[in-house]
Amino acid sequence: MNENLKNVQEERILSPKKGMPILLLNILLMLGSIAKIVWASIWLYNGGNLIIAISAIVAASIYLLVVSPILFAGLKVVRPNEALVFVLFGKYIGSVKNDGFFFVNPFATSFNPAKGTRIQTLEQAPTTSLKSAELGLDLAFTSNKISLKVLTFSNDKQKINDALGNPVIVGIVVNWKVTNTAKAVFCVDNYKEFLSIQCDIALREVAQQYPFDAHGSECERSLRGSSQEIAEKLKSELQAKVDVAGLEIIDARIANLSYAPEIAAVMLQRQQASAVIDAKEMLVEASVGIVEMALKKLNESDMVKLDEERKAAMVSNLLVVLCGSKEAQPVVNSGSLY
Repeated sequence: MNENLKNVQEERILSPKKGMPILLLNILLMLGSIAKIVWASIWLYNGGNLIIAISAIVAASIYLLVVSPILFAGLKVVRPNEALVFVLFGKYIGSVKNDGFFFVNPFATSFNPAKGTRIQTLEQAPTTSLKSAELGLDLAFTSNKISLKVLTFSNDKQKINDALGNPVIVGIVVNWKVTNTAKAVFCVDNYKEFLSIQCDIALREVAQQYPFDAHGSECERSLRGSSQEIAEKLKSELQAKVDVAGLEIIDARIANLSYAPEIAAVMLQRQQASAVIDAKEMLVEASVGIVEMALKKLNESDMVKLDEERKAAMVSNLLVVLCGSKEAQPVVNSGSLY
């Protein structure tokens, strides 16, 4: 492996100095420099040595105008679950992950390629957009800090053909976080956009392996019925794709699932027909059991002797009563059964 690439992929954790002592010392030196300029000016006014007075004023001015701003530039504040990645003259020197007030090399600059990149969440509409002026303002004031929090990401719904070739509309929601700041910053161009693209690819690859619904057997796997299995497969597929960017996938699930509009009406009729057939099958099975139990009870009690023709008529009548879609109207026969 290339040595430079290896150094970039290995995250280095910096332990910088505390920033408060440097801040207080710099402020005291600035006050001292101002006092020195005032003293030298008064001394020069009272006939003091010109060279010494000017030297004191120049030294104090250099500190005030050059040195103190450089020291202030090295002071950094890092909040909990945030990180700063530092580069010194184009070379990665390390990351600060601990929260607090620190002093780092003033010439080191923090870097975040995903600065200003907005990712869509569940609360945002797919058509969310910003005016150009607002976007420019957002990019100008967005910090270079990298969030280490668990974030939720939701891509736009996309049309995919399932295992049976039916077009379905599928959306994914992913919970993720940055674990390796060096990989996230240097191994991909923009880790947020990279995650978005890999989510679309992983969702398409997994959704094409399953039908929308299980029509044949209850054991058949489907997008609608095997949610846990699909979630685990989505997570593993996506994790393998984003390892290079130093990201960890906490959870990945299908959030939106429906037939495409062009076949939605037909598939709805199919589902309704399947439900009616299943209900009829259950009803017929239960009715046959009731008729069988009734004949068995009559034979055991020896209450009525029925020949085969009468049994057939009784079975027919019971099935009509039990399986009919409308309420049966009884007919009272006061005469003979024959």
